Amino acid sequence: MQHNIFTTMRSLKLSDGCKGTQVYALNAKGGGGGGTAAGGGGEGVGEKLFHQIHDHLRVNSIRYKSSGNYQASNVTPAAVTETLLPYGLPVSDLLEPQIESCLKFVDFIEALADVYRRTEKCPQFEKSRMYFEQYAIFRGLSDPKLFWRTLRSARQHAVDVHSKIVLAAWLRYERREDELVGTYSMDCCGRNIECPKATMVAGYNPESIYDPCICSRNPRGEFEDDSSIGDEQCSTCDDDGDMSFCIGDDEVRCIRSNIASLSTPFRTMLYGGFRESRRERIYFTHNGISVEGMRAVELYSRTKRLDSFDSRIILELLSFSNRFCCDNLKCACDTYLASLVNDMEDALLLIEYGLEENAYLLVAACLQVFLRDLPNSTHSPNVMRFFCSSDARERLALVGHASFLLYYFLSQIAMEGDMKSNTTVMLLERLTECAIESWQKQLACHQLGVVMLERKEYKDAQKCFEAAFDSGHTYSLVGVARAKFKRGHKYSAYKLINSLMSDYKPVGWMHQERSLYCVGKEKMLDLEVATELDPTLSFPYKYRAVSLLEDNKIGAAISEINKIIGFKISPDCLELRAWISIAMEDYEGALRDVRALLTLEPNCMMFHGKMHGDHLVELLRPLVQQWSQADCWMQLYDRWSSVDDIGSLAVVHHMLANDPGKSLLQFRQSLLLLRLNCQKAAMHSLRLARNHSTSEHERLVYEGWIWYDTGHFEEALAKAEESISIQRSFEAFFLKAYALADSSLDQESSAYVIQLLEEALRCPSDGLRKGQALNNLGSVYVDCEKLDLAADCYMNALNIKHTRAHQGLARVFHLKNQRKAAYDEMTKLIEKARNNASAYEKRSEYCDRDMAKSDLIMATQLDPLRTYPYRYRAAVLMDDHKENEAITELTKALAFKPDLQLLHLRAAFHDSMGDYISSVRDCEAALCLDPNHTDTLELYNKVREQVKDQK
Repeated sequence: MQHNIFTTMRSLKLSDGCKGTQVYALNAKGGGGGGTAAGGGGEGVGEKLFHQIHDHLRVNSIRYKSSGNYQASNVTPAAVTETLLPYGLPVSDLLEPQIESCLKFVDFIEALADVYRRTEKCPQFEKSRMYFEQYAIFRGLSDPKLFWRTLRSARQHAVDVHSKIVLAAWLRYERREDELVGTYSMDCCGRNIECPKATMVAGYNPESIYDPCICSRNPRGEFEDDSSIGDEQCSTCDDDGDMSFCIGDDEVRCIRSNIASLSTPFRTMLYGGFRESRRERIYFTHNGISVEGMRAVELYSRTKRLDSFDSRIILELLSFSNRFCCDNLKCACDTYLASLVNDMEDALLLIEYGLEENAYLLVAACLQVFLRDLPNSTHSPNVMRFFCSSDARERLALVGHASFLLYYFLSQIAMEGDMKSNTTVMLLERLTECAIESWQKQLACHQLGVVMLERKEYKDAQKCFEAAFDSGHTYSLVGVARAKFKRGHKYSAYKLINSLMSDYKPVGWMHQERSLYCVGKEKMLDLEVATELDPTLSFPYKYRAVSLLEDNKIGAAISEINKIIGFKISPDCLELRAWISIAMEDYEGALRDVRALLTLEPNCMMFHGKMHGDHLVELLRPLVQQWSQADCWMQLYDRWSSVDDIGSLAVVHHMLANDPGKSLLQFRQSLLLLRLNCQKAAMHSLRLARNHSTSEHERLVYEGWIWYDTGHFEEALAKAEESISIQRSFEAFFLKAYALADSSLDQESSAYVIQLLEEALRCPSDGLRKGQALNNLGSVYVDCEKLDLAADCYMNALNIKHTRAHQGLARVFHLKNQRKAAYDEMTKLIEKARNNASAYEKRSEYCDRDMAKSDLIMATQLDPLRTYPYRYRAAVLMDDHKENEAITELTKALAFKPDLQLLHLRAAFHDSMGDYISSVRDCEAALCLDPNHTDTLELYNKVREQVKDQK
């Protein structure tokens, strides 16, 4: 059994379809010129509602800026639309594509292959650095599991304490545990990989990284130690000592040989040619140590122990050890002081001592507290002063704690928080100072350029982009061109991109950028080519939609923006569609999109950042049909059943506005967001569900899903089992089934998964989740070749409107050789689902080649990111002996979707054509995405031998 049998609730990627295409006239401010509101529920809007919205605007006139005076006496639908659009409609000439802040390559496949080769060939102690480079490359992809995996690998192979504390804190941050109520920044997850104590131990031991840590074996952190210092050992008596150190009026009796053993300077002083070697009493008053401190030195010289001293004395010993080069004493003080750092107060107090005394472990322990408290600590000036300035970086460097790794981590968090802030700029400047390797310089300079461009400091931005390009980052030329354009040199920008396109094989982002510097047909042609080469670029769709809007072709504008929202949801596209919907008086559609947008970005400011999304919701609410909470549940059921994920998301947002602490709704929200590939927002909703859970067993389930969704299946399984031990519930059994399916694939585990899903179905739940469980149970039965039982599950799921079950039932019919029935089932799914790219793809499996070709063309048009259609068409071309055309079909998809299956297939095609070097490259790129992919590993070993034979 394979884990991808569970593909409906948590991984189905279907979203909203197109709206109507009626054309509405616009006035100068973008208001609609009459007509029935699409989805407004009747002829126009009543006079009472217009007065409501007028009153609402009047009350909020101080908080929210508005244009013009609103006159209630002559309220019209057009006036309402104008009120909702106080800043007018978007203007095509002002639209610009965002310059991405990550590493971006002209040939991404070659970049993947290259970094994989270097990772495989590098020494073991360099593995961590190479995996971190992979992480930086994967940041440009939309799959967070890829960079989570490489980040874990980097931590697994880390050797030094500095790298370990940064990477462990980074892993913790990626789960955003700071958002979990009741957790503490220094809490341990129970495994060495993130344990704050394990990270403080230097050494290379990748095999033990996932083992239980010392915290899990001894949760309270108590260490039994029978070897204490006896009272008789507390000081050296006069009979034992053979010399004294005199400090003021006090005398500390010592054993000369013990003190001499502390360091070479002491040995030289006490046994060398100095006069102190002949004296029994040595005056030590002006050497910066107190009597208590000297007694501690004497005691340490005999016992090599520090645990009987308080921290003040140990700090004094640390300074003493530096002054007299007592390396062992310094190491002991450093280690002991580091163990005392447990919270922010300790860290802020002790880091100054650590930096002053060059105490590596003490500074590491303080840094660990700062880093594990991110992003909160970025808002603390007391913390940031240790990182932001050049002097601060130099101080860290002297102690061995200034690295590209550290500043990359800090700068990423700063950019996510406020890209334009001075803190972000300073951290990126420090990042450029830490950059040593070529890729590091490319990344640091490019990101600084992006920030400077956002701050409208165009001259500095251009310099940064030029530095990144000089280091080898070709994509940074886009930044150079944009900065030139902003400074008024449009033709220079055009020539620069033209030159770039003549030097390299053009890709989508090149045409997109050049379109900014063109007009008319040339501009539209560049945008069309950009979409053809890379359909995931959102700017061309947005520009075309706004251009159509400017021509009063509002329905066509909606249809254009729907094309990308159908397979790639993003806040900017949702905002644009809401904007256009208001113009066509489709207030229900606008409210749906604004609610979905606020789910992705709760603090979103709309209309060029001038109106908060929540305020627009309040303005739109009186203009649509009002729903009670019971109505909302019915609406959610209908939208979920019709696979309308954006509509479902909007309904859940509405319900949460009425009941903000409902963990069940927040969990549903996370499921929908995962289906829409919005991983970051989904995890945020899941954390909120966990925080608002009302029982221990419920909280454990949500924590389990958090572990599951970040790739920790064993931890997820443990949480599920703990929850079941407290109370049997649908969600706990469902989670356990999921986690088990991902960790085991044999026949025995399949039977156990069936048992777990049956237990889940016996527990109380609603029809939406019951349908999911029935659908998944049917999938497991199919894998076990129990087709009749599977059919029963799918039929029961369909009876409670789990529409996706049509696909499973079609699979059963197909396996029973009832191909026509299978085709009909998929046709039903196509008719019911709002977005049906997946259904077209699956239906192609149950019809002849010509019909399959037609269905797959439709699937690609609806969702270009689905890879099966490309693989199918390429396989057909290979069967027809059109090898080059087959390679081209795969290459077309790989240009914007680096995919394991596509790469493996192209590698196999290259192998069959005798192009072993290209086959090796594709295998290496595929293995960079998944190092354990068995089929690719076998092919890779085979073609490498072929290359050796050729040589």
